[in-house]
Order: sequence, then structure tokens, then C-alpha cells
Amino acid sequence: MPRLFVLLAALYGFTGVALGAFAAHGLRGRLSPEYLAVFHTGVLYQLVHALALLGVGVLALRWHSRLLGAAGSLFAVGILLFSGSLYLLTLSGVGKLGMVTPLGGTCFLAGWLCLGIGAWSAQARHH
Repeated sequence: MPRLFVLLAALYGFTGVALGAFAAHGLRGRLSPEYLAVFHTGVLYQLVHALALLGVGVLALRWHSRLLGAAGSLFAVGILLFSGSLYLLTLSGVGKLGMVTPLGGTCFLAGWLCLGIGAWSAQARHH
């Protein structure tokens, strides 16, 4: 599981930087300032949670806790739902996609909660 979370962190980090650059250079002038800000919010949350996934992957090497796995899974799904819905909303203009965004935000919140509880109750791995 730690390897998967690190690989997802790398993927989400890479695509977050690429999407941020795309927004800065390819979408400016094509999207309204409001939609551009929404797109940037998606990039910000994606990059922050890519780092969170990296942290979960590293912590999982040291601590044994199912909640760490849950946190990583929730962060990964949260990125898809939260950031993905914002990207699709801004690029398609379909406002109903915004209804998915809070589900991703809820995944982020639950992921942080699992991370905190998991860290509190984790048993150290003995190597």
C-alpha cells in the first residue's frame, strides 16, 4: 500500500503541475476570471493532497494502521471528485458538475480525520 500511495502522489503531483501550467498559459483569455479561479482551486487542492498522499505512503512504512490506508484512499478519491469536477465544470461549463465537488471535499475531510486518528493509534512497525 505505501508504494501505491507514493505512485499516486507522483501522478497527482505531476498532473497538478501540468494542469496549473496549462491554466496559466493555455486557459487565460479563454476562461472568465471566475472560472480560471475555480480551475486554480482544483489545482491547489490536487497538489496539497498529492503531498498528503506522499506523507501517507511514507508513514505507512513506519506505522501499522488501517486508518492510514483509509486516509490515502480518501485523499486519492477526493482529488478525482473535488479537483476533477472543478476541471470539468470550468472546461465544459456544465454547472451541475459542481454538485460532485462537495463529495470530494467530504473525502478530503474524512481523509484528514482518518490520518489524525490513525497516527494517534498507530503501532510502530518493527524492522
